[in-house]
Amino acid sequence: MLSFRWNRVTGAGKLWLRIRRNWQLYVLLALPLLWLVVFRYAPMYGAQIAFRQYSPAFGIEGSPWVGLANFERFFNSPKFEPVIVNTLVLSFYSLIAGFPIPIILALSLNQVKARMFRSSVQMITYAPHFISTVVIVGMLFQFLHPRVGFTASLAQLLEQSPPNWMGDPGAFRHIFVWSGIWQEMGFSAIIYLAVLSTVDPALHEAAVVDGANRLQRIRYIDIPGLMPTAMVLLVLSTGRVLEVAFEKVYLMQSPLNLGVAEVINTYVYKVGLLSPILDFSYSTAIGLLKGIVGLLLLIAVNNAARRLTDNSVW
Repeated sequence: MLSFRWNRVTGAGKLWLRIRRNWQLYVLLALPLLWLVVFRYAPMYGAQIAFRQYSPAFGIEGSPWVGLANFERFFNSPKFEPVIVNTLVLSFYSLIAGFPIPIILALSLNQVKARMFRSSVQMITYAPHFISTVVIVGMLFQFLHPRVGFTASLAQLLEQSPPNWMGDPGAFRHIFVWSGIWQEMGFSAIIYLAVLSTVDPALHEAAVVDGANRLQRIRYIDIPGLMPTAMVLLVLSTGRVLEVAFEKVYLMQSPLNLGVAEVINTYVYKVGLLSPILDFSYSTAIGLLKGIVGLLLLIAVNNAARRLTDNSVW
């Protein structure tokens, strides 16, 4: 018993000594941990609002418990199917179209020998990432305006009637996805360029000696080197499949395209904050359901990736 207590004290003493020696690192670690606790874990207490008929007058504990009634209400709502379908279509469209493009861009830039040209292309492609979403949507409205936009001028030159792209439900998803790809592909490619810089140059030298051309070296050396990182990013992206960018979708919505533009995030915002009754419980239930589905998707895709490629997040 004394030996056990002595070992435990010794272990605690070693830990305290390590903290004293590296206190600067622990101070730096304390700030993100504090942010995580305050803004991520503490708000979980309010998740029980989804199971109550919440009223600000009674508070969380004083509001009556209703169980799964708010979830059942959403499942039986006429908005359930279109909101879920719109969210999934936008998410998977963005994932399928946007996932390979940064990889292709990184592989292409990695083969460029002219450093000035490579740096210029990289700067031009990742600069849009730093443009505000509000500015991006404003640019889209200006470029695609049916009277004064670029497409309207082009249609007039071709003697065609100017299209109203931003009000066309069939064009909404394409505009949303491809403008997002244009904005993020350069910034996302930075990760893959960093991975490609760690590939052993001796592998390429040996492949050149064996007569491999550039495409063969990309296929058999660069792409296998990227796969572990690509699979981890794919798994993490799948876990956020229901997290469609709220701000951009909300700014691009109009009465003409609302049928395909209403997603979970915008619906929760309108129900919880814009509706006259301010239904906090109902909107919290929808948000909680979204988080649970995202977690299940993350676990499923991670397990599938581990079985198929031996690469996963955990």
